[in-house]
Amino acid sequence: MPSRGRRGKQPVNNTTIVATQYFSLGQISIKSGEKLGPVTVAYETYGTLNAARSNAILILHAFTGDAHAAFYHAGDTKPGWWDGMIGPGKAFDTDKYFLICSNVLGSCKGTTGPDSIDPLTEKPFGLAFPVITIEDMVDVQKALVDHLGISKLLCCAGGSMGGMQAITWAVKYPQCAHSVIIIAACHRHTAQQIAFHEVGRQAVMADPAWNNGDYYGQAVPARGLSVARMIGHITYMSWVSMESKFGRKLLDKQKLGYDLSKDFEVQSYLEYRGQSFVERFDANSYIYLTKAMDYFDLAEGRKISEVFKGVTADFLVISFTSDWLYPSSQSREMVRALQAEDADVSYVEIHSDYGHDAFLVELDDQARAVAHYLSKVGRERAGLI
Repeated sequence: MPSRGRRGKQPVNNTTIVATQYFSLGQISIKSGEKLGPVTVAYETYGTLNAARSNAILILHAFTGDAHAAFYHAGDTKPGWWDGMIGPGKAFDTDKYFLICSNVLGSCKGTTGPDSIDPLTEKPFGLAFPVITIEDMVDVQKALVDHLGISKLLCCAGGSMGGMQAITWAVKYPQCAHSVIIIAACHRHTAQQIAFHEVGRQAVMADPAWNNGDYYGQAVPARGLSVARMIGHITYMSWVSMESKFGRKLLDKQKLGYDLSKDFEVQSYLEYRGQSFVERFDANSYIYLTKAMDYFDLAEGRKISEVFKGVTADFLVISFTSDWLYPSSQSREMVRALQAEDADVSYVEIHSDYGHDAFLVELDDQARAVAHYLSKVGRERAGLI
């Protein structure tokens, strides 16, 4: 694999310690028509909000991410998931900007989700948790931003599922953000994208321990969730990255075993990825969040350009050449639709062999594009120097 863009090339955040904060709001109405509440939101902030409250950027995480986007928690040996992009002198420069990252509704990382306690039963929600959407996640984020006293964000930025949230902000709350950065994302899930998620959900639900979602306090559906993650991880990599990393390398043996044991390194790698995922994520949240992504369709039967009528934000759209989960063709479709409505949109396609995961590891080109764009938007839209 090429070394360009790896985390090691980014300036370090030293030992800056941050802590997760929590915000509570009452009952909310969600897209399905159901009510949910009270809702707890886990979030973190980095940098300083200026006196004009004009330098705030909302960072939106991907599917299995969380509010811990950068720096370190006390006692941690690894920083937040986008630490290479956030910090002093980095793309999202905390010497200039005030960064907010919250955990999404339906997750298991501090914000209310299926593993939270249902106030009606005093037990975990499980499948009693209502089905939520990307729009519901954004509504909760809007409540948090209001709570922080910010009337207009400088930018909403995110990759993958985070990009879906970012573009939803631009459409649903057009007066609330000067700009939007959409990375490795789409405006709707295709049949193929839905199909991969469905296989993962079926793997979870086929596990005997799943118990119709009521497994809390007992054995979790570890095997099913592990298989689901293995399937997902294949879609995050590219053919080139998998071949370069593994090829047909054998696992602790000199020749094929001609039995049913693991022969290849890639088998052991996927198993490791699956097992480690089980240790940090809830199976029901996996089901609910994949469902939310599958429901995502910004146009909902209309032409996508029609959805962008009335948008006021500037846009930066970034895609990666080897991303076959959310291919560049989907990004270009969004760009053309925005251009049809005379939106101010910039598009950057970055060459990378890392597949969909490139937005987390291919940082150099991405960081330059983001830093330049934010400087321009800050200067032209918010009067930042």
